[in-house]
This record gives sequence, C-alpha cells and structure tokens, in this order.
Amino acid sequence: MNELRWHSVIRSYVLTIAGLNLLWEVAQLPLYTLWLTGSTQEIFVAVLHCTAGDVVIAISAITLALALRGTAGWPNQRYVPVSVFAVVFGLIYTIYSERINISSGEWSYSNLMPIIPGLDVGLTPVLQWIVIPGFCFWKLQKPTN
Repeated sequence: MNELRWHSVIRSYVLTIAGLNLLWEVAQLPLYTLWLTGSTQEIFVAVLHCTAGDVVIAISAITLALALRGTAGWPNQRYVPVSVFAVVFGLIYTIYSERINISSGEWSYSNLMPIIPGLDVGLTPVLQWIVIPGFCFWKLQKPTN
C-alpha cells in the first residue's frame, strides 16, 4: 500500500510553499511601488519578509484546516477537505492583510497592479494564494496505485 505520512506531506508542503512564494514575490515586485522607490536592500528585505509571512500563513492555514477538517488518518483520509480549507483560510487572510497594509500605507501598488473590484486588493496576491497552495496540494496528493 502506498500511504502518505503526515510529516512528509507537511514538510514537502512547507518547503514547496517557501520556494514558490519566494519566486512569486520576486516576480510581482514591479506591481508594487517599492520596485521603483526602494533601495536594493529595502527590496531584498521586503521579499524575505513577505516570503517568511507567506510561510507563516501557509503553516497557520494548514494547521487550522487540520484542526477543523482533518482526521488521525490524514493525509490518506480527508485530504481534499483539508486542502480546500487551507487554501480558503490562506486566501481570506491574504485579502484581509492586503486591505490592512494598503490602507495603512505599509505598502502600495504600482499602476501595473490589476485591482479586484469590490475587494480593492491586487489580483496577483489573491492568485498567489489560490495557485501556489492549490499546486502544492495537487502535487502532494495521495498516489493512486
């Protein structure tokens, strides 16, 4: 039987989340004003800070999802409900965080950032929390042998 072990899945999830979010943060830099106004050091620190925050969000989201939807048999049981809840929790927090940080002036979008009407947040941070965790959970799912 080809069973997944929870610690292997979580370890792979966190490492993959960290690497992909680092790449995403660098790729979306031109969509923030820091790209034009920040020094190289400020940009470097912001990328590291945001990537670390992404990892904390991902760990918190999967922990909350496991607490609410997981079982002792996870990830071999209830993998999809835990995955969906983790993506939703990460997405909700990201929307909240973007709104707070934009309204406080902590960071600002450049004219290149597409804004989601009604939410008044950037499209790429929202996509980040759908695409990256979604990909990770899909990639790490239980083998079908």
